[in-house]
Amino acid sequence: MKTERSHKLFEQAKTLMPGGVNSPVRAFVSVGREPLYISSSRGDRITDTDGNEYIDYICSWGPDILGHAHPAVIDAVKIACEKGLTYGACHEGEVILAEKIKAHFPSMELLRLVNSGTEAVMSAVRAARGCTRRDRIVKFEGCYHGHSDGLLVKGGSGQLTNSVPDSAGVPAEFTENTLLARFNDPDSVKALFERFPEDIAAVIVEPCAANMGVVPPKKFFLQALRDITKKYGALLIFDEVITGFRLSAGGAQELYGIKPDMTALGKIVGGGMPLAAYGGKREIMECVAPLGAVYQAGTLSGNPIATAAGIAQITQIEHTPDLYAELERKTAVLEEAAKKAGLNVNRCGSLMTVFFTDTQVVDYETALTANREEYARFFSYLTDNGIYAAPSQFEAMFVSYAHTDEDIVKTAEVISHYRKEN
Repeated sequence: MKTERSHKLFEQAKTLMPGGVNSPVRAFVSVGREPLYISSSRGDRITDTDGNEYIDYICSWGPDILGHAHPAVIDAVKIACEKGLTYGACHEGEVILAEKIKAHFPSMELLRLVNSGTEAVMSAVRAARGCTRRDRIVKFEGCYHGHSDGLLVKGGSGQLTNSVPDSAGVPAEFTENTLLARFNDPDSVKALFERFPEDIAAVIVEPCAANMGVVPPKKFFLQALRDITKKYGALLIFDEVITGFRLSAGGAQELYGIKPDMTALGKIVGGGMPLAAYGGKREIMECVAPLGAVYQAGTLSGNPIATAAGIAQITQIEHTPDLYAELERKTAVLEEAAKKAGLNVNRCGSLMTVFFTDTQVVDYETALTANREEYARFFSYLTDNGIYAAPSQFEAMFVSYAHTDEDIVKTAEVISHYRKEN
């Protein structure tokens, strides 16, 4: 496999950007390789600048649930671009998209469009604090909620990959009101509320964790969070930046039957463009400016290009009745192949992680037992055999509707052969 062009671009990039990348996990540091530079994508395939083609299981970290460059989404963006890239003003597209989101997430009685998952979560937490007039937030070890200062505590994702438990540049006082609990352990949450019964504004959780690798919730875990927060008058925030429209059309909250007070969405709602949303109960969101005293703004929020992509993508999801059944079926084939090869697999719908550990991964502590060096070998084997997977033990594989049965079978065979050859 030739990578000369990618290597040359990476060398140039290192003179221009920290580590040569605009997001840490792209650097491939934990897998001991240099990043590939992608030149195009279509369906379930991506092609790098050296002409190598791969079956893609990153899917831009989730947004491309229908596959890359879906014609309906591309056409919608082209039409929107002809009308101007951004207005910095209200337009019909943001109303249509908000209606579509609310129809699938009825818990979001009022919502606001923003530009990234980080911004959505940051704004939801601010609204929760402003509404409850409490300062403390409970988050879970290994759950990543974006790179806002107050939530960069044992945040999983790139922090786990690079062995950075916190971030430099974040003053201690910014995180002193962030309390840590253990995922899948409601007793750890109860203990925090018993200690701070009137100080906790909200509990924020990835309802199915996907940033310490995929870690599904244990039975009754989410219901326990719902019960505890109601008892103490705190809010329950679901960070569905990854799981929203991924696990079902109504996200994890529909799948698990739990109604949060607030929700953060991203990835899929933008159809591949930078767009996210946060929202919740009317009385909470009415605390947000211009109705209330919680300030949040953004010149490019709900811009016409991103909303056009989001509308087109959600419309296609609505018109694809077998979408989630097909995602489940295809991902189950990969799970079965990995388990037959003796690998440790966690899966939830079309999200999957292969962990290199003999320990069942149920939380942050057990995720850390994974052998990262062996994952790096596994990643290289996949890459060398035309499979593009997450360059980190602590991320997810994403399956799209565009993945063909032939490519799923090929991937399953590559996974099966890995153990035989290693």
